[in-house]
Order: sequence, then structure tokens, then C-alpha cells
Amino acid sequence: MNNRFQILALDGGGIKGLFSAAVLAFLEEDLHVNISDHFDLITGTSTGGIIALGLALGMKARELVEFYVCKGPEIFSPSCLSSVKHLIKSKYGSAPLESALQECFKNKRLADSQKRLVIPSYNIGDDSVYLFKTPHHERLRRDYKVPVWKVARATCAAPTYFPAFAGVDNVRLIDGGVWANNPSIVGITEAVSLLDVPLEHIYLLNLGTTNEVKAYPSQLDTAGCLKWCRAAVNIIMRGQSVGAYTQAQHLIGRDRVERLDPKVPDGLFALDKLSTEALLGKAAHESRHFCPRFKELFGGHVAPKYIPSYQYMGEETC
Repeated sequence: MNNRFQILALDGGGIKGLFSAAVLAFLEEDLHVNISDHFDLITGTSTGGIIALGLALGMKARELVEFYVCKGPEIFSPSCLSSVKHLIKSKYGSAPLESALQECFKNKRLADSQKRLVIPSYNIGDDSVYLFKTPHHERLRRDYKVPVWKVARATCAAPTYFPAFAGVDNVRLIDGGVWANNPSIVGITEAVSLLDVPLEHIYLLNLGTTNEVKAYPSQLDTAGCLKWCRAAVNIIMRGQSVGAYTQAQHLIGRDRVERLDPKVPDGLFALDKLSTEALLGKAAHESRHFCPRFKELFGGHVAPKYIPSYQYMGEETC
């Protein structure tokens, strides 16, 4: 197992990240492990980015569950005007989200990560992909100085839900889910292109945030903008996630890729719908069945200690 390189990829999904965090928490408690110890690289988009950052800083998954349970109602505070406002501006303000992230991550910077990280965002000013990365290669000399809460805020800036974030070098950043809601390929690409890991050494765990079973009416086949505007977002986000998973299977082999993204009834959960008990119950059920598979496929590998590249270059982190 010395040649193994294990990647944890965490999908976006708003408050449904509670499901992902809870699955990991149950696995940690059942197996008496730290999930992050078993992965050489962690990548996460949007809510998955929050979880990835927390794990990489040494937080237990149960602490992240508490973050969602305690801070979710503040971040997605309901309002009788929110649906109307949503038609013309961001549905939620940024202040509660930023306050929650600052409280969670305090003064930590990406330099404090104990794991290699890749966190997707998108630069709408330059219409370009934007990736936050730990200094796991000598050419990565800037991102490690960025406060962790700002990285989380940037990757969570879901269009129409939260305003864009310009707190990093005045770059207008939005949710990485617009191009990599499932960051599995992001992780594989980083491992191969920057870390020179052969494809045959890579094992991937991809954790979704539940998959709604939707039935799209045949009228949609010839519909215009009005009928498509609501369905399009769900189809695009779902298509991204399924496509990334399928590509990962083709690249590294079906036997080395595992995705946990259980089907749920349409309307049960939503990006900003607070369904704490139901999400925790679903996570308890799914983790119970997945635990033996995790132990079999991923549990035998303990990742070597990650050493930031700036330590090799003699650079200071402060």
C-alpha cells in the first residue's frame, strides 16, 4: 500500500453538507479514526470546501456537524421577503455566513493545513477557473497566505444565494460549483499533473450530499426559457456530478472509485432547506452500511505526513 495515493472529494450542496459531515463523523466514531489520516489530498467545492478545510486543519467531523447544526439557521435565516428578493438580488446576505466562517476557522490560514488541499472557485471578473491550493508544489507561492475563512467564503458564494466575494486580491469570486460541483476530476488532475502520481496508484472516495429523484415532464423537451430556468440548474449540477464520477471511473478504474450519494425523494432536501433530523438520520443509515466498505478500500492506508513546499525553500509562513 506504500504507493497508494488516496483522494477525498466532497461535493457542493449548501446546507446538505450536513449529510456529508455526519457520514464522516459516524465513520470516525465507528472505526475510531481520523478520516483525514487516510487521505493524501482533499478537495471540496462549496459546502464540501468547508468540510475539506475543517478536516485539513485537524477538526473532527463531529465538530463540522455541530457547525452546520448551530450556524445553519443563522446563515439561511428565513424571511417572508426572501422569495421576492431572490428574483432581483442574492437571497441571503453575506454577513451571517462570513461571521460563522470566521468563528469556525478563527485566524487560521491555508498554510496551517495539515493536508494537501484543492478548493475550487470561479473568477467572474476574468471568466476563469480559480483554485485555492496548499503549497504542495514549489510553484504554489501565494494561496497559503490566505485566511481559511476567505477560502471557504469564496467557494461558497453560490450565485443568487450569496453575493460574490472580492476579499482575496479584489478578485470577484463565486461558488466553485458552477464548474466543479463534484471535484473528483480536480483532485485526480492535481495528483497526476502537479504531484506526478501515476493513475494506477490513485484511489478516490467521492461523497455527495444526497441525490433527489426527479421526474422531468416531456413538455420540457420543447420548452423555452421560462420552463427551463428552474429545471436547468438542477440538471446542470446533477450532470456535473454524475459526469465527474463517470470520468473518474474511466481514468482510474471502477474498483478504485467509490461514490456515496444516496437517492432521496424529490423535495425532501434543498440547498437552503434546514432538515437537520432527516439529514442526520439519512447519514446514520448510509454510514452504517458504508462503514465496512470504507474500512476495506480506504482504511488500510495511512497517508505520509504532508510537508509544505515552503519549508524546503526556507520561506517563513508569517
